[in-house]
Amino acid sequence: METERLIMRRWREEDREPFAAMNADPEVMEHFPAPLTREQSDAMVDRIERHFDERGYGLWALEVIGTGEFIGFTGLAWQTFDAPFLPAAEIGWRLARPAWGHGYAIEAARRVVTYAFEEAGLRDIISMTAATNLRSQAVMRRLGMTRDPAEDFDFPSVPEGSPLRRSVLYRLRAGNP
Repeated sequence: METERLIMRRWREEDREPFAAMNADPEVMEHFPAPLTREQSDAMVDRIERHFDERGYGLWALEVIGTGEFIGFTGLAWQTFDAPFLPAAEIGWRLARPAWGHGYAIEAARRVVTYAFEEAGLRDIISMTAATNLRSQAVMRRLGMTRDPAEDFDFPSVPEGSPLRRSVLYRLRAGNP
């Protein structure tokens, strides 16, 4: 898939190194329990690729048109952990710091929303993040997603007492992008 400035594609072997560097960056991973090791990052790529094989969609690698630079991912992941609003398709994104502030996240996310509703036939999508992650919440609102504070939850894999445990849930239904 493409947007005006980005190619959204399956992952390549050469994406693993810059992805691992991005996942090791404390600023990129500020709203996650910890940066990822190279092994954890590679395992994530393997899970993403399996998701594509199983669902036909996933977290697409983002490449800047014209430069071929890998800058992160945006896409859909099927979430199934123990929560009252799951299972559901989640839209998500993660970009390397040099790609921040250029509008790439919203540009790619808008294409994913179109894909979700018009191509994948999904009726609704969710997005969730730590309550402290105001930048991602801003992207969610710009996509037209809405939040019901009654659906906020404690993320089960984040330790109790962590400021990242409290999470917010946003939703978008087909016909309301």
